[in-house]
Amino acid sequence: MPPEDRNPADRLAWERDFYRRLLALDSKEDVEPFVDEALSLVVAVSGARRGYLQLSEDRLEDGSPRFWMAHGCYDEDVAEIRAAFSQGVMAEAIKTGRTIVTPSAREDPRFISLGSVQRNATGAVLCAPIGEGPAIGVVYLQDRAQPGDFTEEDRDHVETFARRIAAVADRLLARRKRRDAADPTVPLRRAIRADGFIGRSPAIAAVLKKIAQVAPLDVGVLLTGPNGGGKTQLARMIHASGPRAERPFVEINCSALPEGLIENELFGALPGAHAGAVKRVEGKVFAADGGTLFLDEVGELRPHVQAKLLQLIESKAYYPLGGSKPVKADVRIIAATNVDLKAAITQKAFREDLFFRLSVVAIRVPPLAERREDLADLADHLAARAATRHRLPNLPISAGAQRAIESTEWRGNVRELANALESALITAAWEGAAQIERSHLFPDLEAPAGEALSADVTLQEATRRFQRELVRAALDGTEWNVAEAARRLDVSRGHAYKLIQELGIARPRA
Repeated sequence: MPPEDRNPADRLAWERDFYRRLLALDSKEDVEPFVDEALSLVVAVSGARRGYLQLSEDRLEDGSPRFWMAHGCYDEDVAEIRAAFSQGVMAEAIKTGRTIVTPSAREDPRFISLGSVQRNATGAVLCAPIGEGPAIGVVYLQDRAQPGDFTEEDRDHVETFARRIAAVADRLLARRKRRDAADPTVPLRRAIRADGFIGRSPAIAAVLKKIAQVAPLDVGVLLTGPNGGGKTQLARMIHASGPRAERPFVEINCSALPEGLIENELFGALPGAHAGAVKRVEGKVFAADGGTLFLDEVGELRPHVQAKLLQLIESKAYYPLGGSKPVKADVRIIAATNVDLKAAITQKAFREDLFFRLSVVAIRVPPLAERREDLADLADHLAARAATRHRLPNLPISAGAQRAIESTEWRGNVRELANALESALITAAWEGAAQIERSHLFPDLEAPAGEALSADVTLQEATRRFQRELVRAALDGTEWNVAEAARRLDVSRGHAYKLIQELGIARPRA
């Protein structure tokens, strides 16, 4: 119900809620959530069917604005609204520094000649600049959800909103500018699609620089580094930033399949090629045609499969199992490994010619130990992601827990940190805690009831105890099915076996 139609008591409550939500925006610490909640508030206050809020003139590599949010709009609507920055309602509001209110933009003499206004039959519009001399942004509202035009009261509320958020927006934009100045990855992120990849350390900047160089080229890329470091995410980034972005990205973990199935999975099989081939099987190479094939743990491939892969790279053709005619395939291959392939070549376990084909460009993905500057941001991101996945409160990480995270050697890298934070969040939420504490992350650091914690227990030992309990729980929960336990832990089967050995976990006797 519009505020003007409410009784005095309801109207007072509505006004109080509006100002309470407006003041709450002051607590936002970053630009994106601020823009999101600010637009949600102004749309609710004005009763607009469509809304758009944009801050600053910062642009991304593709020309789109950096900080914006839309409500009730399709992509084409947003494109038309953005066009109004150079001409139209928003341009007028920004140029004059005054709010524009019109019952029908398509009939308003100021805008009647604009093609976008006529194409979209734009009706009631309320548009206000954010900030003064010059504006740092604009809020654009179009069409009311209820019949009628935007009122003078709507104008007053939107102008109050715009004045109030201008100072907060200015503060957040200045903070982001200072952070970007100290972040060597910012210009690189504008050149590639690095959405969701957390990190601003020099080590990560070096990786993103190589990705920016290699993504547009159709050459082989070999990602090296320990498990859990984000090689799969980087492979997707290379694909998404290159000319094949609209084509398939197909992934296969070469260590996750039995030796007898990997060739079938990669190249497919004709009926009768083997006992299980009762009909034609199209392999991963076929599925990736025109796009990218990502071979994770490529060092696990057997020699005869390596030979077929080399043939595919050199001739752009392959033979399905049981086939006598080559099948053409246009695929870009990105491979990843956590083993030393040069040592494997010396041991005759990996083909040297295939190695050179795969590693036209080699990119080493650094472990977390070499990018500790990223740990705080990464921990916040992983905890928030776990909260979203499990529909739990997005609990902050306490200062003590952050210090513990930053001083811990995460041998399993990002994957291990993610598992630890997920477990800690679940425990903290179950307890009704206000934040994730060190005790949630490292429960073995807390002494059992009535038992004092030994003074000689180091953080590294406590971390190993946590890992041991986590892996043992996964194994017990799957009746020691290592492949299934590895899936639950989100690690490769090979890495699961390595953890079992390193952590000294023995299978209980029947």
